[in-house]
Amino acid sequence: MTTTRTPVAAASRRHRTLAPFAFLAPFLIPFVLFTLVPVGYAFWQSLHTTERKGGTFGRTETVFAGFQQYADVMSEPFFTDSLLRVALFALVQIPVMLALALALALLLDSAVARLKRFFRLVYFVPYGIPGVVAALMWAFLYDPRLSPVVELLRSVNVDVDLLGPDAILWSIGNVVTWTYTGYNMLIMYAALQAVPADLGEAARVDGAGAWTIALRIKVPVIRPALVLTGVFSLIGTFQLFTEPQVFRAISTSVTSTYTPNLAAYSLAAGDHYNEAAALSVLLAVATFLLSFLFLRFTARRQG
Repeated sequence: MTTTRTPVAAASRRHRTLAPFAFLAPFLIPFVLFTLVPVGYAFWQSLHTTERKGGTFGRTETVFAGFQQYADVMSEPFFTDSLLRVALFALVQIPVMLALALALALLLDSAVARLKRFFRLVYFVPYGIPGVVAALMWAFLYDPRLSPVVELLRSVNVDVDLLGPDAILWSIGNVVTWTYTGYNMLIMYAALQAVPADLGEAARVDGAGAWTIALRIKVPVIRPALVLTGVFSLIGTFQLFTEPQVFRAISTSVTSTYTPNLAAYSLAAGDHYNEAAALSVLLAVATFLLSFLFLRFTARRQG
């Protein structure tokens, strides 16, 4: 016996097949247009170079160069220096920032905390300030000619140049920490709100104190939120650009290739678009690999 599929049944099946794509469209369309397409174009551009035909005043022509642009960029001294500088920045700044964010989230979640809404807003306000404005504000506090902080340190015989080559990286790290601690705190605090109250009450009945409940119960439960903020912070570190770019105008310690992102911008500003594209692709691949390895490491530790 053969069955005939009616037009209504066929249309219903098509609707069920297309329904998931309709729900995903608000994400997929911008992701394809503003992420995949630009990355694909940057990769295509990194495989080409511009040559001039016919002498100094001849016409230019784009030709295929393979991975020559990648070899040229990786052979530059600034490539290794900028990557090592960002890696050192990540090893120090990210743990400090996330530890502060976790401490603030646990304080807000504690039973004795008061004015929680007010302090949530206070901690989050720095994230709402534009990055350029925040960097300029801190640059004023770092400037030895204007800074009340430097003046106060000098009054106790502590002479430090916060914009000097030995301190500028950590001055930038302070700005980033001040800006994003509240953002990460809010993610952790939201995760803490989902922790069942019964867990804490049972621990108190067993004689556990506030510190024990926080470190042995709450922190392990919100581990996914900690991993999420860690990944976000790692990606943000490799995108470090605004603070070095602002400090570059007031300090000779920040060069045009201080970070990989700043180096790619400087190459593009100098009309070296193919090298800038190659560096951008290398940076994207490095960020993906480090994020993937971080997730694998945390998943294995959790397992």
